[in-house]
Amino acid sequence: MTTRPLRLGFALAIPLFAACATAPKPLQGQYTLVSAKDVADNGRTGDTVRWGGLIIEVEPEAQRTCIQILSRELSASARPRDRDVSDGRFVACREGFYDPEIFTKGREVTVTGRVAGMTARPVGEYDYPMPEVAADVIYLWPERREIDAIYMPYSPWIGWPYSRWNNGFHYHRPYPSHRTPRSPSRNDKAG
Repeated sequence: MTTRPLRLGFALAIPLFAACATAPKPLQGQYTLVSAKDVADNGRTGDTVRWGGLIIEVEPEAQRTCIQILSRELSASARPRDRDVSDGRFVACREGFYDPEIFTKGREVTVTGRVAGMTARPVGEYDYPMPEVAADVIYLWPERREIDAIYMPYSPWIGWPYSRWNNGFHYHRPYPSHRTPRSPSRNDKAG
């Protein structure tokens, strides 16, 4: 009799965990499981793909913007994995203007669209052949923030500040707070 509530609890928890690993709505759908390197090697076109990686360069044109991307493997949420492994490069082009000051070098993007063909871009002295994707979606991910965690063993005999540190963990944000210094007013005396 005690296993029934336990089973029910697991059954209710599974959709919650599955929701954590799903891709954002614009990136959901059915896509061909082929990498940018496979397409570059075979010259295959017409596949509907979902690829992602790091922005190398943004090239605004008159009617569209092309973004050169260093391809990375995607996680279950369709975000590029933070690893030093690449599947080559590809170019994603979409109508409209994508500001190079927002889509800056090194930012993570995920692209969905159809492989339209091959193109070549210079990388140093080398003309690098890469697939070109006619993009439906270019999804810019928020920047990753690194948080340092310092472990301090929890002890009921040690008082503040350790007892207020969430059972021994203290989280430190490496970026400065958003407080602005108070500007002097007329009533402040120069000293």
